[in-house]
This record gives sequence, structure tokens and C-alpha cells, in this order.
Amino acid sequence: MLALEYHRSPVRYLAAGRLPSRLHPPAVPSLAPMRLAERPEPAPPGPGWTRLRPLLSGICGSDLALLAGRVSPYLSPLVSLPFVPGHEIVAEVIDEVFDETGELAPGTRVVVDPVLSCRTRGTGPCPPCAAGHANRCDRVNAGHVSPGLQTGFCADTGGGWAERFVAHRSQLHPVPGSLPSEQALLAEPLACAVHAVRRIDIPRGAKVVVVGAGTVGLLTVLALRELTAAGPVTVIARHPHQRRRARALGATDVLEPRNALRGVRRATGGTLVRPDLGPAHLLGGADVVFECTGGQGLETALRMTRAGGAVVLSGMPSRPVDLTPVWYRELRVVGSYASRDDFATALDLASHAALGGFVDGVYPLARWRDALGHALAAGRSGSVKVAFDPRAR
Repeated sequence: MLALEYHRSPVRYLAAGRLPSRLHPPAVPSLAPMRLAERPEPAPPGPGWTRLRPLLSGICGSDLALLAGRVSPYLSPLVSLPFVPGHEIVAEVIDEVFDETGELAPGTRVVVDPVLSCRTRGTGPCPPCAAGHANRCDRVNAGHVSPGLQTGFCADTGGGWAERFVAHRSQLHPVPGSLPSEQALLAEPLACAVHAVRRIDIPRGAKVVVVGAGTVGLLTVLALRELTAAGPVTVIARHPHQRRRARALGATDVLEPRNALRGVRRATGGTLVRPDLGPAHLLGGADVVFECTGGQGLETALRMTRAGGAVVLSGMPSRPVDLTPVWYRELRVVGSYASRDDFATALDLASHAALGGFVDGVYPLARWRDALGHALAAGRSGSVKVAFDPRAR
């Protein structure tokens, strides 16, 4: 089968990581340790597994961070190489599969919860899995499949950037017939957004800021409006199309990054102070801030949260940051990884009218360099989500 394969190449990884951000779209696809290859079709490793045919597979910010050499070494023992990326997937079931959650017939259209937990690996439940937190599984490097925290980072399962992959029945969620595949593709990042807003209590009327308006940030706005009683929601968005979409999803106000602290000060009544060295920060500020960039947005988030407030990390951290605000303002910093029983809600939200057109670039695997370049430049080009259609030629 045809697949995009991420392989071990420290030289290429380090070279991509040293590129200035402005050079990423044209250069990273050529420098990253990726190749288009013919691979054997993965076989189901045990009962309850099935083969799947991807219809669409998204390019996620975490995929781009990996290709650009900006992923923490912390994660290196939790993957197995070479692997096929792709964890945002709409697929068709190839083989009939069932377990206690139910039966899926061949041809059923599904989305994939990519977490590879104890249940999928055939091990006894670790403490987090036993408590219902499979996204915190301690055994992502155990069991009868190779190490991999998710589908798309595991050598044995394959991923969505290929013509076939395998998954466990418990990972699969049927897609309603009325939901277009382009919107169903948003179910996985939507489930992550739903999980993020459920990670903390958001009081009625709370002043909330979302830092970043890529896919994760925009879907977090939708989850906040549909699932919480938050008050004003301010979004910090770099590009005009992101600001338009944020308003359509329920943002009260949208700010450019250079105006972020002043705008949040006006919205919350805080006081702007300027150190002798380094960026300004607020005394006062937002009750809750969601950091959705995975980059320098964390520094901004910490500096605009009121004393005793909360910062939720939805983006994958990739840069060092000054933690003085956490200490001095007694902030709560809350991690949010993947999802936990949130796919049913995500599939409901995926039908929201404002999500139409989010997937606006679809490529065959053979044009993978063009697809990755498009995804790396999505903000500047006016796109939100770029995807592969492995069936296309």
C-alpha cells in the first residue's frame, strides 16, 4: 500500500528545527524525515481490531511541530519508528468488528479516537485507565502493539496518511449519515476542545480568553459557547480570516496579538505594568485563559490571567517560558491532552453551520509536499484545516 512514512533521521530533524519560522512552508517538507513509500498493509494484531480505509485524514498542528523539529524529547520513548502519521481520520471499516461496545459492519463510516490505551493493547488496566482516564494511560509502550501514544505515532497500527491502517473497535465512533466527511474530520480536534473546556470549572459569567485561532482555538470557542456559561470570550487571532471565524463561533471580541494585553485590560479592568526587561503583564486580567498555539502564546496567557486564575494548555508546549506569573499570581496551570469520552458530544457539535468550509485543502498522498507546505502556511493563506484523501490520485 502507499503511505507517508516518518523515519528516524536526527540530522533532518535538527535541520528542520533550526529554520526560521518564515522559511517553514517552503523548506520543512523537503527537510523533514518523511518519504512516500510502499509498505505492507498492517494486520489486525488481535481480537477486536479491524482494517480501515481512510477517506480523509487531517494535518494537525502536532504533526507539523514534529516535522518542523519542535517536539520535546520527552515524547521520544512514546513512539515507534518508522510510523505513518495521521490521527484525525474519517475512514470506512473494511472487516466486520465487534466487542462489548457493539458491532460495526464493513463500509461503516467512522471517526477514530487515536489514543492507544490499555484496552487496545490487551493489558490489564493501569490506574488511570481503571479510573476512566484512558488518555492518561501509563502503558502506551506495552502490550501487543509497538509503543505509540496514539494512532499515527505507532509503527504497528499505521495512521491516516496511508491507504490502510488498523484500529481497535473501542477507538471507532460511527458518523451520522447526514454529517459530511469534511465536518466529521473535525470530530477528533473537537473532542480535544470539549475535553479542554471540561478540565476545569468555568463559572457563569467568567471572563475567558482563547490565545490562538487555528483549528484548536476556534473549536475551543465553539465548545465554550455550547457547553459552558462563560461570559465574554476574547480571542487573540493573528489573521483576518481567523478573526471572522472566531466571531461566527461566538467570540465576544477578537484581538491582534500586538493589541492583546491592552484589549484584555479593557475587557477585564486590569492594570498594565511594564518591567524594565521583557514583555508587559497585567495586574488583574481574565479568569480563565486557554493556550491553543503550542508556541509563544503560553507566555502571553500567563501574563494576562488574574491572580488565582487558570491557564489551560490545549496546544502542545514547544518553547521555554518564564513561570514567574505562576508563582507570584498563584495561577493554576492545567494540562489537557486528547479527550475522554467526548466523541459523542464532538460529533454533535461537528454539524454546526459555522464549521462549513473549515476543510479547504484536500490533497492526494503523492502531493504531500504541497499539502504540508499549505498546512504550514494555513494562517497566512486563509485556510483552517488541510487534509489528505489517500484514495485520490
